[in-house]
Amino acid sequence: MREILTQYQALLQGIDRWFTDCMTQAGDRIACRQGCSACCRGLFEISLLDACLLQQGFALLEMNTQNHVLAKARDRVNELQSNWPEFRHPYILNRLPHDDWQEMPEEDQTPCPLLSEEGHCLVYAQRPVTCRLHGLPNIDLSGEIFSEDYCTLNFTNSDPLKMIELRYSFRETFSKEFNLLGSCAERLLGHHHLELDTFIASAILIDFNDLS
Repeated sequence: MREILTQYQALLQGIDRWFTDCMTQAGDRIACRQGCSACCRGLFEISLLDACLLQQGFALLEMNTQNHVLAKARDRVNELQSNWPEFRHPYILNRLPHDDWQEMPEEDQTPCPLLSEEGHCLVYAQRPVTCRLHGLPNIDLSGEIFSEDYCTLNFTNSDPLKMIELRYSFRETFSKEFNLLGSCAERLLGHHHLELDTFIASAILIDFNDLS
């Protein structure tokens, strides 16, 4: 797993460089930056690979901070289990007998458990890929659109979908990500699988020594 996570971090660093380049190109048209926590609310799924990386960052926190985060994560998972009793360890969403989890309430403003009281990400260097991509449209160099969504605080007077300078090698990047996801599943579960998702709150609680 160490080699898989090392390769994954290198992939994420490439995404970070793309985002930084976009900020350079667009200037003050992009409000997203480290310290902004406008999107760090509600529920969104992350991969089991992201969960592994997240736990690495969590382990680096001071013990008092860890305990505070764990308490918030457990409260959040307990709340989820009141709606989905089947949501049990190892908290893999794709194992649930229904797809209700894919219809998250958009009005949910519950802060991420890894958000500090000051609004800073406690594991910024190990944050999931979706946190790194959020805010800008994801358009491949070829013009293929993977996501048209972008933060409403960005590009208030322009259309980023028409800005070629914001494009990136997303197809190649996502292909490499899927390969690493498959390798992660084989290492942890003994079989190749690309759909193993969880939430950030539950990711912190996963025992990776017991994924049965």
